[in-house]
Amino acid sequence: MSAAEFPAHPSIPPMLDPKPDALYSPLLTRHGFRHAFFTRRGGFSKAPYASLNFSFSVGDDASDVDRNLRAAAHSLGVSVSRLYFLSQVHGRHCVELTADADQRKVVFTEGDALVSGETNVGCGVRTADCIPVLVADLVTGRVGAAHAGWRGLVAGVLEQTVQCVAKVGANHRLIAAVGPHIETAAFEVSEDVATELRNASPGVDPVVRGAEKPHVNLRRVAEAQLLRLGLQPENIDHVAGCTFTDATRFFSFRRDGKASGRHLSVIVAR
Repeated sequence: MSAAEFPAHPSIPPMLDPKPDALYSPLLTRHGFRHAFFTRRGGFSKAPYASLNFSFSVGDDASDVDRNLRAAAHSLGVSVSRLYFLSQVHGRHCVELTADADQRKVVFTEGDALVSGETNVGCGVRTADCIPVLVADLVTGRVGAAHAGWRGLVAGVLEQTVQCVAKVGANHRLIAAVGPHIETAAFEVSEDVATELRNASPGVDPVVRGAEKPHVNLRRVAEAQLLRLGLQPENIDHVAGCTFTDATRFFSFRRDGKASGRHLSVIVAR
């Protein structure tokens, strides 16, 4: 990750036009949780990262990424200094954000889930095919954001996130939204990966046959895990979108490789 992460914000004017484009969960919205699954549209980055890229380390201009972050924070009604994400490693480690969390330190902390109960703190994850999963506690207002790629799903990142958000084990109070990611038709895997994901999917088989290699429905894996963790079916929302097939709205590392930007998905503690 570049040392340019989070350059000094005061030196750059807000420049909030264009408006960042995002998708929203009706379930999270209905219960009063500010959140967004940002698409690739409505930002300042230039091709091939056009236009709402949230990674400084892919080769994009740091000032454009900084403007994208400022615009995203503004749209969520939080200070840009209270918008957090980690150095993601496709694991299961969950980090709790305190009221005095240093943004510059957090971004260099390795992990794949952020949790907080601090009002107006935005927990974010960056993706470019993996699943962003946003979780909230209806009673306490605590929230979490998980970066759930196939390795993270196998490792148990959703279990860690749910446990950290609920804290006292009241998982039935939680709601969750599963965001856009690489969908089944585009997610071709090896037999070994298919087996790992089947084993990580309690009660359902997410593997689809018919092509030369197996394909996997990651959305089914995520939902099966959330149900096993105690969430109710009506408390799991799905925000549609395939990052691989819809190049106008989404970045995709599998499609574009190193020229791919990164999305940001955020939920704000209330």
